[in-house]
Amino acid sequence: MQKYCPATIVSRQKICFISGIKILKCCINLISDMMPTIQTTLSYFLFCTLLTGFLFLNGCDASGSEDEESDPALSVGHYFTEEEGAEFLDRIREKYQTEEEWESRAEQIRNLILRGTGLEEFPEKHDLNPLMGDVRTYDGYTVQNVAFESLPGVFVTGSVYTPVEAEGTLPGILSPHGHFTDPGDVGRYRPDAQKRFAAMARMGAIVFAYDMVGYGQLEELGWEHHHPESLRLQLWNSIRATDFLISLGADPGRIASTGASGGGSQTFFHAAVDERVSVSAPVVMVSAHFFGGCVCESGMPIHKDGDFQTNNVEITALVAPRPLLLVSVGGDWTKNTPDVEYPHIRHIYELYNRPENVEYVHLPDENHDYGESKRAAVYPFLAKHLGLDLSKAIDSEGNLLEDDIVIEEQNDLYPFDDEHPFPEHGISHNDDVVW
Repeated sequence: MQKYCPATIVSRQKICFISGIKILKCCINLISDMMPTIQTTLSYFLFCTLLTGFLFLNGCDASGSEDEESDPALSVGHYFTEEEGAEFLDRIREKYQTEEEWESRAEQIRNLILRGTGLEEFPEKHDLNPLMGDVRTYDGYTVQNVAFESLPGVFVTGSVYTPVEAEGTLPGILSPHGHFTDPGDVGRYRPDAQKRFAAMARMGAIVFAYDMVGYGQLEELGWEHHHPESLRLQLWNSIRATDFLISLGADPGRIASTGASGGGSQTFFHAAVDERVSVSAPVVMVSAHFFGGCVCESGMPIHKDGDFQTNNVEITALVAPRPLLLVSVGGDWTKNTPDVEYPHIRHIYELYNRPENVEYVHLPDENHDYGESKRAAVYPFLAKHLGLDLSKAIDSEGNLLEDDIVIEEQNDLYPFDDEHPFPEHGISHNDDVVW
């Protein structure tokens, strides 16, 4: 399951730090008044530290609600309660009862995302300068490790999966990943992720699976994921990943994006600001009350500006009327999708007279992942809207055809090695990025 490190709960981290300072001051004053017999500096320090630690750990809950000491520019984690999230959608829905009213609201939200990430004016698009590794051929698909420059010296790392037998111009699928960090089960290297990439390639698509900032080989090179500008760079990397996919020959009119958890966040953020994403399928992430707990999802002011407030449901709906699939489960913050998130987004599609373009699949007994049942929901949707061959991924009885997909080791999916060394001009830490 996706894990949110306390360091990623940005505003709550600030609350805890401030609370700790206040508690420490109280401890010092209390001990000074009540314990004059503590003679040595060491004893005094140790007692303060132990007492402060006890109060801090028992009084600071990173999963609690936001309070007045949080950053007023951010909407982080469970910023709304479930009831508040539903009430917000009910209230805001009244503001757009026509296509024109929604378009006006959508433009405000889109501008907020771009302004909040510092991308209201795109940087110059330099040459991608792709580095292409050796091609490995398997049953029905190939894999090639790649890297390209999204900014000068800033490399995006990933792997391209393509069908072995295909004719004509192929659709492209972008596959960002979530915050899966267990050893041997990381990001795009997870077995279920590799199965998804290969299956979609077999269906007839060019699939690009790419690392989030500070994951995989990038982390080993020195990059950090929990950096204040991760959201900005990841969004730009996704925009440039679209350029890269098209440069490989993908059909510019048939570009999809799908990812789970944090990869779902990247899917709907990207689709919100890049109209080239013609099909969107965020998995286990779209929520009226949960805003994402990582700096790469809510660490920059993209959800509110003064009195203006939005949430990830409206951001996801910015893709309308392009095809959208929501996949939700009962075991996380998407549990209310059939009654809250989906009806709201469908209302927006109805304003365009295109309600058939939005669908949802809810799995009430399942948890937070991109497992078999989620893939069984996404494959038909992508096949329908991209013109793919579904029979290459699911048989006539509904079974996934993934047993013979080769699961490669994480290091074998890295683009840089002895034959393809990391370029001398390459940047190896977030702080060195020049926009």
